Amino acid sequence: MRRVLPIALALTGACGSFESEDVVLDLRILAMTATLPEQMVDVDLADPGSIMPAALLDQLAPSEVCVLVAEPDQDRRLRYTLTLCPDSGDRRCNSGDPQVVLASGLLDDPDTTIPTPRLCATIQPDGNLLGVLLRTIEGDSLGGLAGVDYAMTLQIGGEDDDPALDAFGAKTIRVSPRIPATRAANMNPFLERIDIMIDDVTLPLPLGRCVDQPAPLEIAAGSRPRLTPIEPDGVREPYVVPRLEGGVQMLVETLTYQWLTGHGGFSAGSTGGNRDIAGNPPPLFTDFKAPTKELDGKTPLAGPIDVPLWIVQRDERLGSKWYESCLRIVP
Repeated sequence: MRRVLPIALALTGACGSFESEDVVLDLRILAMTATLPEQMVDVDLADPGSIMPAALLDQLAPSEVCVLVAEPDQDRRLRYTLTLCPDSGDRRCNSGDPQVVLASGLLDDPDTTIPTPRLCATIQPDGNLLGVLLRTIEGDSLGGLAGVDYAMTLQIGGEDDDPALDAFGAKTIRVSPRIPATRAANMNPFLERIDIMIDDVTLPLPLGRCVDQPAPLEIAAGSRPRLTPIEPDGVREPYVVPRLEGGVQMLVETLTYQWLTGHGGFSAGSTGGNRDIAGNPPPLFTDFKAPTKELDGKTPLAGPIDVPLWIVQRDERLGSKWYESCLRIVP
């Protein structure tokens, strides 16, 4: 019979093991995404400051922000607050800035609750958002012509924990003037699938949390299956940016992939990104290092364990999407 990974986590409590970037052992905010990471507004280029607040809001649509959070070592509810404010750059709202709590409460255990609990809040195009945008523009020497970034911040911690121990995160969202006129708002990236290659056999990686898969895909302890994101045509959006010397430049998005697990590791925790100096595209794949020992790094695995995987896809224009999976490691 398989064992549940959090049981093994108890072994790490007395040894003070180091949590690597790729391995999620305790409470971690893994990703935040917005249904509309960027929105466009039409302005009069001869007098960009002439747009009235009501006309600005009329061009915006509601945007839902959702959070991917994990806590493999605990089975408990989490206390959270989602707050709208200007983007401070440090995952918190500045005390003197306008801020509005859009959601707060208790989240059922994100790893074991069925169905998956949603940690989300919707930003409405109303006076609250207007106040945040206007405050941001006040401190912008370009008056918002390069775009206005604002944030949804998250504070989260255990239901009964001291708030001083809470984790913080933020999702930056952008409102941009449609300059040049051909500019389009960024959309979130997406995938066709993720392939896993085991012993030269390639198959689609089943998606879903460990608790949602009665029989996760089995791999041998110590094996190194290759994981490759398969991108559909058109996922890398072309976009235009104004040039300082005049005119515009056409660019194509780059995509990056962050690979996370509850146990084991990866040959590369981040893949994708920019081309190298010779113009070669970077590899998208990574090799999963299936563990052979418990999380203490010393005790051999006594039986099968289910290990969660999280994959976060991002572009350079605030777009993102996440995927969850699970592998059963068999000694």
